[in-house]
Amino acid sequence: MRLNRFLAAAGIASRRHCDKLIATGRVTINGERCTDFSAQPGARDHVKVDGRPVHIDPPMTIALNKPAGFVSTRSDPHARNTIFDLLPAKFPRLFNVGRLDTPSEGLLILTNDGELAQRLMHPRYKVDKEYEVILDRPWDPALTTKLRRGIFLEGQRAQIARLHAIRPTRLRVVLRQGINRQIRRMFQAVGYKVTGLIRSRIGNLRLGDLPRGQWRALTKTELAQLKRFPLRAVSRSRTNS
Repeated sequence: MRLNRFLAAAGIASRRHCDKLIATGRVTINGERCTDFSAQPGARDHVKVDGRPVHIDPPMTIALNKPAGFVSTRSDPHARNTIFDLLPAKFPRLFNVGRLDTPSEGLLILTNDGELAQRLMHPRYKVDKEYEVILDRPWDPALTTKLRRGIFLEGQRAQIARLHAIRPTRLRVVLRQGINRQIRRMFQAVGYKVTGLIRSRIGNLRLGDLPRGQWRALTKTELAQLKRFPLRAVSRSRTNS
């Protein structure tokens, strides 16, 4: 197994980011710095990143229903609750595929499969991410076209792929981008405040009735569908605590 794939399988990062770690000399094999992308560590080799040992854990991908008030990161300098506080302490090391900002809720995927993470996050795959958006006042349908055409945020065009009104102040919104706080900022740009934001779907995977703050392991079928294109929406309701 090539070094970048080994690191990705160990849950360090996506394969692309692992290439950067190798290129910048942050990876060692048996105490020697390794910048050889073709290196293939064996079972007896000791691999480290920034001096920390790297081991391949059993593959794991889970769905988590993130509550509001939790930060989508492993640690936070302000000691706020993080999504990893919701998981068992002896879990394999997982990283989250994308983020939800602190006030937002809903579906997060956590995995130690770097290839899957890249598959879901890379812009070329245009993976749907569906949200329920609650506004501070009734939505004006005349503004839908403007959001679909796009609004420039930090020099890039932010667009909403689909928008459907469920009720006057509740919308269903689909994104295929990952710009920071994109939905809140886009609605703010047209004069609305988002008072509630729940991610209900990523690709084929739906949040379903997974309770807030709970997680569950994805099935083999769900994993296969996440890696397949086109993506279809499915849901399951089994939970773990």
